[in-house]
Amino acid sequence: MRFLTVNLSSFLVELVSLDDTLALFESLTTLPEPGIEEIIPAARTLLICFHPEQTSMFKLSKRIASRPLTPGNSHSSQLMVIPVHYNGEDLPFVAEEMGISIREVICRHQEATWRVAFTGFAPGFAYMVSDSGGWQIPRRRIPRTRIPASSVALAGEFSGIYPRASPGGWQLIGQTLLKMWDMARQQPALLLPGMQVQFVSNNSGGKTVFLPVQTVPNVQSIVEGPTLTVLATGLQTLWQDAGRVGKSSMGLSRSGATDTRALHTANRIVGNPINSPCLEITQGGFQARANGDVVISVTGAPCPLTLYDSYGKCYPVDSYRPLNLADGDEIHFATPPSGLRSYLAVRYGFVVQQSLGSASRDTLAQIGPAPLCTGDILPVCPRQHDTAVLLDEHPITELPAIDETVTLDIILGPRTDWFTSEAVEYLLTQAWLVTPQSNRIGLRLTGEQPLVRSQRQELPSEGACCGAIQVPPSGQPVLFLRDHPLTGGYPVIATVAEYHLDLAGQIPPGAAIRFNVIQPFIELTRNNISDYLSA
Repeated sequence: MRFLTVNLSSFLVELVSLDDTLALFESLTTLPEPGIEEIIPAARTLLICFHPEQTSMFKLSKRIASRPLTPGNSHSSQLMVIPVHYNGEDLPFVAEEMGISIREVICRHQEATWRVAFTGFAPGFAYMVSDSGGWQIPRRRIPRTRIPASSVALAGEFSGIYPRASPGGWQLIGQTLLKMWDMARQQPALLLPGMQVQFVSNNSGGKTVFLPVQTVPNVQSIVEGPTLTVLATGLQTLWQDAGRVGKSSMGLSRSGATDTRALHTANRIVGNPINSPCLEITQGGFQARANGDVVISVTGAPCPLTLYDSYGKCYPVDSYRPLNLADGDEIHFATPPSGLRSYLAVRYGFVVQQSLGSASRDTLAQIGPAPLCTGDILPVCPRQHDTAVLLDEHPITELPAIDETVTLDIILGPRTDWFTSEAVEYLLTQAWLVTPQSNRIGLRLTGEQPLVRSQRQELPSEGACCGAIQVPPSGQPVLFLRDHPLTGGYPVIATVAEYHLDLAGQIPPGAAIRFNVIQPFIELTRNNISDYLSA
């Protein structure tokens, strides 16, 4: 058992097998340790997220290391029967790899009882392990650029079903008609950790379990009182709030505003609760007209703002202050000279549909309200008890511009030891350009020298957090932002400190990043935990 640093509020527990991983996960779920906020299980690891004011990596590691790894009985009593049409184009490869016929591959897949060990990669993607074992199927050397939704596949010891069309490197053996992820259901994910699964041939007549659907009212179809009419959306305008907490069992990361501080400040200025939904506007270009009197605020990237009144006169107005829009007034955003994302809040809040407890648009999972379009009508909540507006808010830091370089603090780990010493040196000494392929999922970086691995073996999928610097085979890193995948299969060389995540989310393409280490790579074992605690 190893304990590896991730950031200032999380670490990775590495174990030798999936059975040990699930046993520890069940132990920590049944008898939680104080201070742990969330645990994300994967193939050989647990990502432990904790509250740093209540505990520490060292204290938790000592307590976790003393726990016995005794397999429990976490199996769900629910058996999900999934009909499969075994027509996958990789069946011949799988049969050859296992040294049996295609018919025998299908029989073994059906005879086994599969258990959902954990979820990740995409919402509703379940990693299932067979009760009888015997599956070790290598991934494709070159991943497919598109795998159809509901494809049944194998990789390593796992079977999985792709919830939606996406790239992937698993070996395809069939197709099911069932939806793995459906937001129309009360429980969108068909498969959850602990469930048991039986695969049957599509024409076998096996009983299939369908989950009930729910009807979700369209709250924005009800328009009463003041509204904003969207006249232009710019590059992209999304709904964002604090995100979805505690949805990892469905394969969902938190998402939420890329610059949380700017979201909070926009809401404070107009007297709202700090996590109320706002508009996240990328690179300006947004325009809206007030229908009725409203009070708004704009924070984040400093877009030049112009107010056009109903008489055709225009006035430059300031961000980080409450701004009253009379009926017919328009607010126009120009391109910000620095930063990337601005936030617009309205007093009393917007009326916006929530999905799984949040109005945030997760661009990776495609969950939450759709991106705004020209002509959309945005209702404002009815007037409630009055709260004070703030007149003296200011941005805390200057935001980077194109061609500028910003320094981000990082913590080395959890897979720094998978890279050569030269790669770690390159990470810290060269500037990394932010490319135009960057988005809310992550910043795609390019440097003169790629980061070379010293360990070439395949990394089993493991939990990832916002700020993780993941290195794919190209050696050009990706810095995960708010819409990052919950798990990843490439090693993470370092992670951005939590207090610099808002800044990372404001770095525009064309700017550069330098990394500054504030904590070295730490590897704890049962033998050296006491040394760190006594130091």
